[in-house]
Amino acid sequence: MDADEAVAQLRGWFTGRLPEDWFEGPLTIVLDREEIAVLGALPEPPAESSDVERAAMIDGLIRRFREETRERRIEIAAEAERKFRRKVSWGVTCGGETVMFTTLSVPVMTRLRQSERQVLDTLVAAGVARSRSDALAWCVRLVGKHTDTWLADLRDALQHVDRVRAAGPQGMD
Repeated sequence: MDADEAVAQLRGWFTGRLPEDWFEGPLTIVLDREEIAVLGALPEPPAESSDVERAAMIDGLIRRFREETRERRIEIAAEAERKFRRKVSWGVTCGGETVMFTTLSVPVMTRLRQSERQVLDTLVAAGVARSRSDALAWCVRLVGKHTDTWLADLRDALQHVDRVRAAGPQGMD
């Protein structure tokens, strides 16, 4: 199963399991090797509100949803984790903001040369990060933020490779 099919399967399963009144529109599913992130859109606050009032409403809507759905989200996540063998995290979008409630933090092994470690140490010394690990995560987020289009193109190319492999000749029996 390629990545698009896996996401479609997950979207279908979660859509079938979640109460219909939780989200507006289709779910967004973000999938990697360790985690399934489930994001849904909350109703938008009224547009005629002032910026301050609108920001407060968005915060309130998100907090209310998080508290009122916690037990049910935990139950559904446990079921999904058994079924799909990945951790489940939850998030919402509202008023142009995305808030993740739970996310998995996965250690990643890497070997860095001295010059690369010095970059991380500079970020720590400057107070940008608390540790080399935090500094590396900051660097990855920064690269991701500034190269969204390129990364999306690369992911599309990898999905194409998966489809070609799947359509190709199968191993000999």
